[in-house]
Amino acid sequence: MGGPQSHYSVMLEESIEWLRIRPDGLYVDCTAGLGGHTRAIAERLTTGKVIALDWDRDSLELCKRNTESVANRIEYCWGRFSNLGEVLDRLSGPGVSRKKVDGLLADLGVSRYQLTSPERGFSLQADGPLDMRADRSQEQTAADIVNFSSERDLAQLIYELGEERRSRRAARAIVAARPIRSTGHLAQVIEQAMPRTGKLHPATQVFLALRLAVSGELEELDALLEQLPQLVASGGRVVIISFMSTEDRKVKRAFQTLAREGRAQVLTKHVVTPGEAELRENAASRSAKLRALEIIGVEN
Repeated sequence: MGGPQSHYSVMLEESIEWLRIRPDGLYVDCTAGLGGHTRAIAERLTTGKVIALDWDRDSLELCKRNTESVANRIEYCWGRFSNLGEVLDRLSGPGVSRKKVDGLLADLGVSRYQLTSPERGFSLQADGPLDMRADRSQEQTAADIVNFSSERDLAQLIYELGEERRSRRAARAIVAARPIRSTGHLAQVIEQAMPRTGKLHPATQVFLALRLAVSGELEELDALLEQLPQLVASGGRVVIISFMSTEDRKVKRAFQTLAREGRAQVLTKHVVTPGEAELRENAASRSAKLRALEIIGVEN
């Protein structure tokens, strides 16, 4: 993996502001990635701790390298959103009720490391194996889905997860070109079937759909949102940055439901987006949307 890698932490200042970090608090960065947000939280702690959670073991190792100077304030943990409760139970110790965090951050974007590592198969910019597994211990890869799913199932997956209106045409082209050998081959097949009409490569939404299908990211997001009152202490804050409309809708609805039930207060009346300065520095953040929530008055 080489030496420490840099990564632009999307909406870093806004995230820290909405988290309202206490120096002695307990926080969790659910998507530690290369450690940008984790480091920023740790730098504001004295006796507190931040849990750096990620289900990509390679990214977690890079996070450790990039946060060495503040590692005494960080607990590095491998895991998914759905087992964050188990992580907190383990950190609490046997026979002790679960610790709740004072703040939870989740940046749902793909890390630069994943996108710039051809062997991981996330990007259509460089040829590599059709992998797309964040957790490489799981068996199913994007190649399995592309080469063995029925045309109907492929079309449905691309339409529902990728929100690609030309999903049937894409699925038909994929099935006709099997076996699909690599990311570059898949991108070429899609481009031939659906010629480029704008700046985005025509295979962008297909790659997105496959990534979501392989990792189960939307199901994991659902699991995280359902657990929030059990994970975050009263008065604690939740900050979630999403990049897809599907994710943002899930976050918005979950926050609204918790607010209606009297278990939380939505802090962001309107979605927060990156400022002009950030967009100039990092165009990839243009689709980022931040929402913040505060858990109130209900102990579970």
